[in-house]
Amino acid sequence: QVQLVESGGGLVQAGGSLRLSCAASASVFSINAMGWYRQATGKQRELVAAITVAGTTNYADSVKGRFTISRDRAKNTVYLQMNSLKPEDTAIYYCYSNLPGLPPSSWGQGTQVTVSA
Repeated sequence: QVQLVESGGGLVQAGGSLRLSCAASASVFSINAMGWYRQATGKQRELVAAITVAGTTNYADSVKGRFTISRDRAKNTVYLQMNSLKPEDTAIYYCYSNLPGLPPSSWGQGTQVTVSA
């Protein structure tokens, strides 16, 4: 079982920033794409951002220009920098990993992000 450990959620006012972290083992980090989904109360889980092993990124339209996903190979960690946060960004954010071309196979425990108006 792949272990992904998330951190960095919290409460912030609209317009503020948060950074989420997702740490993995070196063996997982080196071959898996990684990213973040989020799920707001009463809504379906949606893909927020993803990054391949090579560093290619993909974002949901709703977060483009505000969120940045990155990988730190020295720390085996993926980050999601979230700026200009909006109340509609409020959700539980889940880190995931997947082998190229396959659906997510492992998930983090989830971290709550709450943005107040």
